[in-house]
Amino acid sequence: MALPRLLQMPGFVRYGIRIDTTPEWRWLALLAAALWPTWWWMGQRMFDGSDDPLGLLALAALGLLVWQHRRLLRPAPRLGWLAIALACALAATVTRTHLPPLVSALVALLALSAALAAFLPPHIATLPVLGLSVLSLPLLASLQFYAGYPLRVITAEATRWLLGLQHEVARSGSSLLVNGHLVIVDAPCSGVQMVWLGYFTACVVALHGPRAGMAGPRLGNRAFLARLPAVSALVLTGNVVRNTLLVAAEASDRHLPGWAHDTVGLLVLAVVCGGIGWVMGKATGQHTCGGRHASV
Repeated sequence: MALPRLLQMPGFVRYGIRIDTTPEWRWLALLAAALWPTWWWMGQRMFDGSDDPLGLLALAALGLLVWQHRRLLRPAPRLGWLAIALACALAATVTRTHLPPLVSALVALLALSAALAAFLPPHIATLPVLGLSVLSLPLLASLQFYAGYPLRVITAEATRWLLGLQHEVARSGSSLLVNGHLVIVDAPCSGVQMVWLGYFTACVVALHGPRAGMAGPRLGNRAFLARLPAVSALVLTGNVVRNTLLVAAEASDRHLPGWAHDTVGLLVLAVVCGGIGWVMGKATGQHTCGGRHASV
């Protein structure tokens, strides 16, 4: 009974109209401002030397996405995504002092990505937006700590198999004994940074790639998800190839200078990211039926 009475009050109606007609960017700005403790912690962690500031690239890609579609933001947000955004923002605020900072920041960034999904045009896939939000976290140091050694062991074993075709190779942990030369697969060879850059490339190409200028639907969530295994395979293959080349050079007494190590790494990274860009950017099989696009 209270709602009909409120609707008869001109002041309440004007207030509701004002809220309904508030520009979309203001809601996003208010949510971002409410999450300021997360931004403060991320800034400290990125610039105090405890982690690489690569997350700034992901935040910049999200900002560019919003700027490119600023005139196409939905005047009426998708309520499901908006509810998720508000719930995650509340959870991040309430649990900020009870959860590890990285976990709390993850919840806050999920709130931001859900808010973007609520206001962005419907043809924008939500999974790449979610991916960029996660990648914006300062998590490389944590990934290196928890996943670095297993990745080094996998890379060393693959290198042992490849070099074993022509050399005598034995592996112990993440170390290789190649023709009597001991070579250690150290932390930079784990491929953690290549993993980050590979998935960053996948998300950016899905949102900003050449399909953006094509007629018809963009890469959707289902197609994006289906291509992620290929991204993982390219990253793993690239890291194994890089490590095999460097180990072979070290084991043959041709000690490469630091710049040569960096050059090999950058060349392999460029090939891997180029391959990921091709996988994410290629058109899906479609045919036109009755003037409408249909998936094959």
